[in-house]
Amino acid sequence: MIYFDHLKLSEDILDALRELSIDYVFQPIFEKDKKTVYAWEALMRPKNLTVTDLIAKYQGADKLHVIEVATFFGAMQAYFLRGYTERVAINSFPSDCIKQEEADVFLDYFGEEIRGRMIVEILEYPYFSFDHWKIKNESVRFMDNLFSLDDYGSGINDMDKVDFLKPDIVKLDRSLISGVDSDPGKQENCKKSIELMHEKGIKVVAEGIETKEEFDHMLSIGADLFQGYYLARPK
Repeated sequence: MIYFDHLKLSEDILDALRELSIDYVFQPIFEKDKKTVYAWEALMRPKNLTVTDLIAKYQGADKLHVIEVATFFGAMQAYFLRGYTERVAINSFPSDCIKQEEADVFLDYFGEEIRGRMIVEILEYPYFSFDHWKIKNESVRFMDNLFSLDDYGSGINDMDKVDFLKPDIVKLDRSLISGVDSDPGKQENCKKSIELMHEKGIKVVAEGIETKEEFDHMLSIGADLFQGYYLARPK
């Protein structure tokens, strides 16, 4: 279980974090050889309820900032405790960012070890805030870290968002990939998406790979990285 009491955060945020009972599992993102880990995605696992329910609860109470802070501090603690050396991907709400004083504590606590090791993965929900994005972008780039755009092709995270955010990595949504090996429409869509991303110098993750056939097809049309139950489950 992740604890936050030792962090030099404000008492208000510490009180809110103490109400959370969470842990983290990690799912690898693989290179094309299916063996080399490019990054570990940190996935929150609350006690007694699902992640979806937890987010809905805190969104309803206008407290998503608590989840944002818990994710950054908690995921990084779990990552270092496991002794991983590859990059770590951390989910982040497009509507929020950690405050400057919290960022100062984060950098003071984890130090230069985080430089170049983090991938901040921008989720699709609940909404996009330009002001928070500007702060987040400056902080991430200052530490030579990367941005990833999650769930591309599922709705809000589309090409307009790619052109605006200029991420280093784009994750194709599972809905585009499920059954792609036998669906000509999905094949064309995925191929075109990969070509467009590569023209912009963006790496493409084929997300939610569940069969060998899906993997083989996405590999054949140029996907750079792969993630899904076919390759490895979160652990």
